[in-house]
Amino acid sequence: MTEPVLRRAGPEDLEAVEALYQKNYPRLLAADYPPSVMVTAVPLIARAQPQLLASGQFYMIEEAGQALAAGGWTREAPGSGALSPGVAHIRHVATDPGRLREGLARRLVGFLLAEAGADGVREMQCYSTLTAEPFYAAMGFVRQGPMQVELPRGIAFNAVRMTCALR
Repeated sequence: MTEPVLRRAGPEDLEAVEALYQKNYPRLLAADYPPSVMVTAVPLIARAQPQLLASGQFYMIEEAGQALAAGGWTREAPGSGALSPGVAHIRHVATDPGRLREGLARRLVGFLLAEAGADGVREMQCYSTLTAEPFYAAMGFVRQGPMQVELPRGIAFNAVRMTCALR
């Protein structure tokens, strides 16, 4: 058995990444979010973002052509596009729910942190779902507090702002 491959994703991977998100978010977020959020917000966040896939800083882990994990980082803050010197943002990380606890997300996020650090980033920020907060804490992120991510159609999604110092 070969190890799943971590590779840079591109626009041609949109369908595979979106299928991963549509598998992940409805299943994993249900324990931490009320049904109203699952109906209104999850269909919006379970969509692959073409601009992230085209950024050159978005990656996926795949095996036999199947996306097992995906995510990336940007210097621009999600939503606002604001830039802060030395600061970057983890973006849209998810793992296939059938492959949890295999170290895929840890491998992917570890790679993202190392790449951003090598590119001069000193602090990585993350707008974590309530569900993923323990994972990010285990990766060295520190909880800064609750927040709401504003989605289209005036939908507010509860999240947690977290930061990680990079060396």
